[in-house]
Amino acid sequence: MLQKHFQMLARYNTLANRRIYDTCALLSDADRKRVRPAFFKSIHGTLNHIMVGDRIWLTRFAGKETPSAGLNAILYEDFAELSAARTLEDQRIENFVANLTQEFIKGTIKYVNNQGKLYEDPVELLITHFFNHQTHHRGQIHDMLTQTEIAPPVLDMHRIINP
Repeated sequence: MLQKHFQMLARYNTLANRRIYDTCALLSDADRKRVRPAFFKSIHGTLNHIMVGDRIWLTRFAGKETPSAGLNAILYEDFAELSAARTLEDQRIENFVANLTQEFIKGTIKYVNNQGKLYEDPVELLITHFFNHQTHHRGQIHDMLTQTEIAPPVLDMHRIINP
């Protein structure tokens, strides 16, 4: 059943984010914000981008439209505030998937993307994309951590979900 699968992905997301944030907390603010060869310019910028994406998709899943702050928006300059918001957002994601219905999962969602283009896509695909998006960008952060003195954490799903 897809609901159980999405619940597992939400749990993994929470645990992987906690590992990433705990590791990033060991860096100085300057190291987190150092410009690196990455699409969102820094570890801090990429952490903020994941939050932006999560909020956009959760708003769409709720059937609402969201004005875009821009995919590269820095929602939280302060790392402690960003970390606290991440914890709340991960709980929101877990609550969202806990309440999924088969009817919703098998439906479609119409939404306007950041370039103003209208789409209608299957919810099942969009929820899968939602989790894949987070994993993709956590991988970028993992890579940026290898460019620091701090070792990146293990993020393998089978090592986090079933340690």
